[in-house]
Amino acid sequence: MLQLKPAPTISRQLGLFSLLLVSIVSLLFSSPKAEAQDSVQPLPTAIEQLLKQSGLPRTALHLSVIPTRQGDAVIAFQETEPVSPASTMKLVTTQAALDLLGPQFRWKTQLLSSVPVVKERLKGDLIIKGGGDPDLTWEKFASILRQLRQQGLRDIHGDILLDRSYFQPQRPELNAPAFDDNPDAYYNVIPDALLIHSNLTAINLSADQERIQTQLLTPSSNITLRPQLKLNNAPCNQWKNGWRSPQIKISEDAYSDAAGHIEINLQGSFPRSCQTTVYLNLLERNAYIAKLFRALWTELGGTWKGKIRDGSVPENALPLLTHESATLADTLKIVNKASDNVMARIVFMTLAAESKFETAADQTNPDSALRASQLVRQWLEQQGIDAKGFAIENGSGLSRTDRISTQQLAQILRRAAQSNWYPEFATSLPIVGIDGTMHKRLKDSVAQARSRIKTGYLKNAIAIAGFVRDTQGNDMIVVAILNAEDLTVAQGKPLLDGIIAWLANGR
Repeated sequence: MLQLKPAPTISRQLGLFSLLLVSIVSLLFSSPKAEAQDSVQPLPTAIEQLLKQSGLPRTALHLSVIPTRQGDAVIAFQETEPVSPASTMKLVTTQAALDLLGPQFRWKTQLLSSVPVVKERLKGDLIIKGGGDPDLTWEKFASILRQLRQQGLRDIHGDILLDRSYFQPQRPELNAPAFDDNPDAYYNVIPDALLIHSNLTAINLSADQERIQTQLLTPSSNITLRPQLKLNNAPCNQWKNGWRSPQIKISEDAYSDAAGHIEINLQGSFPRSCQTTVYLNLLERNAYIAKLFRALWTELGGTWKGKIRDGSVPENALPLLTHESATLADTLKIVNKASDNVMARIVFMTLAAESKFETAADQTNPDSALRASQLVRQWLEQQGIDAKGFAIENGSGLSRTDRISTQQLAQILRRAAQSNWYPEFATSLPIVGIDGTMHKRLKDSVAQARSRIKTGYLKNAIAIAGFVRDTQGNDMIVVAILNAEDLTVAQGKPLLDGIIAWLANGR
């Protein structure tokens, strides 16, 4: 309701007029540039120079530097604004997983049957129940099948039933919108609970001066490569410029009949006298597993007459064997050092899969990624970290909606340093100038081998976060995130590397 106020006295009117006049004069004679500079905190001279050399606006940089164990911030520059962190968000996922699951946690893949095996023959379905193993390579899958064969099973007269119910939805990749223009790229693979070899098809390309040879490296039954590539004269390291997404033809019987055929038509061009191996997310995943299973099982001397289909483990299923993954601690070394998006997303969804439903609402909306997001927010609050403005979509940082402030991420890293699992966490981070995504950066600098830094790249976002030990033996946490329109690696990388080197050199 609108309320009427008493009219101000004459003296009050004059006072308000004077204030208004001063404000107008200030606006007329003040510099917008000076006003922008006064609106942010000061930076150390060395970082100010690095920022100026980058050509980026001051508003692009968000920076927190704090002592690793305790003490006030050394630098706090635009540190409370939630920004896009790119792959440094994996640090949140991995530390939360260590706390909530423990470093010895293992994922389990189970094989079961609908009826007993009699005289090396299974006259029923073979059931493969996925347990979310982030690193179930085709070699590990082959080892599982070898164990099954050694137990006495040879002939399968039934279907291969795939149970992906460990995560919800079970087939999240179906009808999912494309993240960018490279749907066949590995980083765009959307994980499920039974993701074998990340659904990747490996193809070797080799060219001389006159022709291109192709070879399918992934074990597969009845898959044909149709190279329609032209030769070009580009340098070998620019081969991707001529590459075009392959066209796939899958026959209707590819999921069942041994003769069911898949054709991969390779398109574009490839440089002369060059060689490379490409890893592509090309095939519908049930067809991929069908072709992989048949190739491996046949190699082991087995036969299979049936089709592959989605389903769930029946109540009367008989256990055959269980395969355990590597530990969480070992898995995180791949997640963070290689910045593996697919594995990070699986770790993230595992938080939901291993948690118990607390309310009826959870049971009616069991989406694994959504529940994991809620669990991570609860975990932050339990750590005493304000989650205001924080948003996490899938745990990998490959998201347009993720948000975190450098202050929040720095606090998470400090909690990690104080955790019982700090050795496992720190071991997972890339070592500057030595390995992971930092193996080529700051080589032969004072920062080499002194710093463990997670990197992050996304359109309009470049970031670093981790631990730096300076020449005096002081341990610091640094989180630096750049967000700006049309941000380039050439602008951001030298600035962030310069910050790391400045800290390692004792400021």
